[in-house]
Parts: sequence; structure tokens; C-alpha cells
Amino acid sequence: MPVAVTGSIATDHLMTFPGKFTEQFVEGQMENVSLSFLVDDLVQHRGGAGANMAYGLGLLGLRPVLVGAVGNDFADYDAWLTRHGVDTQSVHWSELKHTARFVCTTDIVNNQIASFYSGAMSEAADIELGPVAERVGGFDLVVVGPNDPKAMVRHTQECRQRGYRFAADPSQQLAWADGEMIRDLVDGADLLFTNEYESHLLQQKTGWNENEVLARVGTWVTTLAADGVLVRQADAEPIAVIAVPETKPVEPTGGGDALRAGFIAGRMWGLSLERATQLGSAVATAAVEVIGTQEYELPRESFLARFADAFGADAADEVAAHLP
Repeated sequence: MPVAVTGSIATDHLMTFPGKFTEQFVEGQMENVSLSFLVDDLVQHRGGAGANMAYGLGLLGLRPVLVGAVGNDFADYDAWLTRHGVDTQSVHWSELKHTARFVCTTDIVNNQIASFYSGAMSEAADIELGPVAERVGGFDLVVVGPNDPKAMVRHTQECRQRGYRFAADPSQQLAWADGEMIRDLVDGADLLFTNEYESHLLQQKTGWNENEVLARVGTWVTTLAADGVLVRQADAEPIAVIAVPETKPVEPTGGGDALRAGFIAGRMWGLSLERATQLGSAVATAAVEVIGTQEYELPRESFLARFADAFGADAADEVAAHLP
């Protein structure tokens, strides 16, 4: 059975500022911020957390089912995802709105300022998972990624009602969601994904401490940027995995989505938590070495050689048995 990925589908407009945002802030005037940054470049890429994860899973041979909402400007993007192994037949096309849009500026130390226009994503709450499961013969896992808030709640509740295993990935939606909503999105998840900041924000808003979170989820995966990944389970020793060294870091956007794709693929292949996390780390590094969230590739020979350099030949052999 396939993995279903619910989440945002968007186009990314990415810019680079050749300085530091923090150098432009005036102490004592933060309540009156009015700034414009002269950027070096502008590139447009396919994006959205749901589509990014599905792309990575497609590269790894899993043929994921993408579930989300788009506008009538999606045709070329649809063809791209289909060519890269993603089932897009359950994507909802809006008759009135454009596909969502992410606009992000990154400075020279990888700080980011971004805005997100939801557009057609607001119709994602109209999608029911049951008919999708019937079409594809059920799900191994449903990823509930950042999306329209009503859609995230609906998909999570439907997973519980229908008995689908699900991964909670509230991501940037944690910033505005209240504690009640976050608790509803997380409770009972087979997997929980956060970055380091989000892990603290989740605890602050839910009122749960680390142990209370772990009592409610199967596995908690926390990305630590250059410090790697931390994987926690209740009553088990934490697993720490290094970040695969970058040779030419270019753009951090999408690295977390790529890591999730690698980790989920590893678990679907039956790899251990540690090995799946290593796979996620390796895929994430490949993603951040190019501009755009779906521009990376995973050439088998060079990917495995790099994996072996980071984690050893035996680890690479385990991954090689599954890598397309």
C-alpha cells in the first residue's frame, strides 16, 4: 500500500539578500519596522511541503499519493510530479483560485523572511481520504503536512476514525495554531516531525513536556540543522544522527521536507530508525545543495558513495538493497 502525503502544493519565489537581516534592525524601533531588501536574484520553483515530500518519496521509488488542492495553473507542475513517480490523481483542482504561493528571502547566514499565500489550498479541507484509500487499495501511512488548518484537522481526525497510521508534521502552522489544535494534530501520531524551535514551541503551546509528548506519539523526529537529527521514543535511548556534510550548500528551503521523505522511505523499506534517519539526512543534504526544493536528484552510484563516507559501507549496503 502507498504512502499518502497531504499538505501544501505551491510555487516558490526565492530571493537572496547579500547581507544580514539583523544588521538592518534598529534597536528600540522594532515596533515600527519598515524595511525593503535589495536582493541579488529571483528564481521560481515548484514547492509546497506536501509536494516536496511527495517528490522525494517518488525519487526513492515509493510512488506516493499526493493529496492537496491547486489552481488551474497546475498543469505543468502536475506533469513534472507525475514524471517523477508521484500519483497526482487525488489532487483537487480549484475552479476559482490560483495555486498557493511561497515568497522567501534568505540572507547570507541562511536567516529567512517569508510570506505564504494560500490560494487554492483553502479548498483542501473539502478532500476526504476514504475515497482516495479505496482508489489505491489503502495506505501504509498518511502524512498530515502543513496545509489549510481545517484540512489538517479533518485529515487527522479521519485517520483516527478509519484507523490509518499517520505522521504529524504541523511545521510552520505551529506559529499561529493554538494549543487545542496542536494537541489534536499530534495525539496518536505514529510519527511526529519538528525542527528544534518547533519542538519547544509545541511544548509551550500544548502545555506538554517532552515525556508527555512522547507518551502520545510513536516516534518524534527533530531536525537540528547542521547538528543533524534527534530521534526519540518513550522508554528508549535517543538516537542522534549527524548531518551529511555539505559540499556546496546553496539554499536551505526544502531540506526538512527532503529529510522527511528519506526517513519515511527508510521506514517503509523496513530499515531501522537509525538507518532511516541517516537516509533522511543524506537526502536532505542533496536537497540543500541546489536552488529549489525539487531540483535535486539522487544518482544511485554517487549517492551511495557519499552515504558510505558518512555512515559506513555496511549502512550503504542496507540502503542499496532498496534504492532504485
